[in-house]
Amino acid sequence: MEFYGWSGTILRVNLEKGTIKKEPLKEELALNYVGGRGFNSKILYDEVPQGIDPFNPENKLIFGTGPCTGTIVPCSGRWTVTAKSPTTDAFGDANAGGHWGAELKWAGYDVIVFEGNSRNPVYLFIDDNNVQLAKADDLWGLDVWETTDALKEKLGDPDLEVACIGPAGERLSLPACVISNYTRGAGKCGMGAVMGSKKLKAIVVRGTKGVRVAHPEELIKVVEESIDILKTEDKWWFENFSKYGTPIFVMLFQHLGALPTYNWREGWFERAEELSGELLYNKYVKKKRACNACVYHCSAYCVVDEGPYAGTVGEGVEYEATGGFGSKLGNADLASTIAAKTLCDKLGIDLINCTDTLGWAMESYEKGFLTKEDTDGLDLSWGNPDAILEAIRRMGYREGNLGEILARGSRKAAREKKGSDYYSITIKGQQMGLVEPRPMWAWGLGFATSTRGGDHLRTQPAPEFMFTPEEAEKFIGTPKISDRFGWEGKGRLVAWCQNIRAINDSLENCKYFFRGSPRLYVEFPAKVLTATTGYEWTYEKVLECGERIYNVEKAYNVREGLGRQDDYLPERFYKEPLSKGPFAGTVMPKEKFDLMLEEYYKVRDWDQKTGMPTRRALKRLGLEKIANELGKVGRLGKAE
Repeated sequence: MEFYGWSGTILRVNLEKGTIKKEPLKEELALNYVGGRGFNSKILYDEVPQGIDPFNPENKLIFGTGPCTGTIVPCSGRWTVTAKSPTTDAFGDANAGGHWGAELKWAGYDVIVFEGNSRNPVYLFIDDNNVQLAKADDLWGLDVWETTDALKEKLGDPDLEVACIGPAGERLSLPACVISNYTRGAGKCGMGAVMGSKKLKAIVVRGTKGVRVAHPEELIKVVEESIDILKTEDKWWFENFSKYGTPIFVMLFQHLGALPTYNWREGWFERAEELSGELLYNKYVKKKRACNACVYHCSAYCVVDEGPYAGTVGEGVEYEATGGFGSKLGNADLASTIAAKTLCDKLGIDLINCTDTLGWAMESYEKGFLTKEDTDGLDLSWGNPDAILEAIRRMGYREGNLGEILARGSRKAAREKKGSDYYSITIKGQQMGLVEPRPMWAWGLGFATSTRGGDHLRTQPAPEFMFTPEEAEKFIGTPKISDRFGWEGKGRLVAWCQNIRAINDSLENCKYFFRGSPRLYVEFPAKVLTATTGYEWTYEKVLECGERIYNVEKAYNVREGLGRQDDYLPERFYKEPLSKGPFAGTVMPKEKFDLMLEEYYKVRDWDQKTGMPTRRALKRLGLEKIANELGKVGRLGKAE
């Protein structure tokens, strides 16, 4: 059949056999799972057997784009990569921006599914209809920037789009990620390590076909309307985010008492102003850059001109870099955070996994669980920027005792250092994004119930402080969500946001386009899907698709043995009150968290005792086959 928006083709690459097949996208998959993350999640559930090791050849590595990718739809330059995660041993995916996803759509593909493991290093070259595997022995060992340059030179085209791994992925370091456009990291869940296990060095794409949309004039109208909403109803956000990007969050979260500091001991850093987005912009930013079709151009090209890190250049220095290598590690040297981010980009390391693993290592070093022998003599005291950079290098190359320890990620490393597991701030084994949950209860519940482990982007409950009570009542069903220290309504808010974010990731739109205005959350996805694909979409249908995607991911985790016990925050947040900042004395009361979790399960129609989806919930979403499968292995929840 003929598709609009979607390319209509899934590419299957068997790395063990060296075969490449093209298969048609099924209408049922398109209409029920939208694209990108949704496609990937359903393929993973259907095709990856229960209980396999993430590095087993039976694990599949899936790259997906959305129906808006490569069009004029604002902020639609993202793509998702999915596999069973070596970090969590459960569901895993990662999302990145830039231009690689658009190029893949322009070449004519919605999804690439990599099967099996290659014996020798290879890369995939996609040139519209011409797709081939090529040897990558000469690329193996190069960092991300060297690999990208070498491929562009070898193939004679500086405009090729490259997604690849660096030394961290080659060595199966769990913090490894996949990077495109030199600096756009698909972080979280160890996707770079899975790619390395398959001996797949890179995916190179050249696309010239473009993307056909069903109703071009209507799409132009929807796009213009959405940008107008952003510039008027979200004017402060649009202007400041365009200028400063995510580093603006350093001082915003500092004022909210939610800036993670000293490995999550505190939510307030005494030297936060030295890490501010304003200082970064004024001192180091030379040029603003944007992902495909982005209206923000929030990314910054930075240069360090003086000091010990002079000569450092990098792009996309985000809040997770300035805050992660900064306050989280007790470090106030802003230039060093730029250097650390650039080093991670070259080695192919995820910032969040890296900074949380280093936070665990520094606190374990302080408490005596890591010794000088473990660190090969490196001083891992708080706020030591040179030690941070050296630790990153060793993590990427798995060099020495410390490199081997850090390459396991904090949860698996902590299991080997008895007593240090308390300082590994992970959920389901996955490190958390940079938002302190003790004064941000909805964020805490979102972290805990994320299908890919401790992740802020699975929920990103900005409506908690951006919707009016009237808006919250209308769209979420309760006006109580804006009480940051009240439990009522938080389960409903988190479930609603998770469904919406599943759609954002399946459209492959940047979540920062959906921040304040309810109209962008509610009206935009249905309108843009209708104009792009030609099918009639409603708000209710879009929300149902998001819920379906989330339940498929939950079912995958439940099948792997996860349950209610895995939907909690690390103990630190329940036991240790904040001692500094505007909310000193605040803790996350476990009894209140339980109330939020129970409300969340009730909204989801999942089993209150086990956290497992019920047959009733799955059947309502057209997932009766999954319900039957979970029932056979004793992992189906009971409805009240």
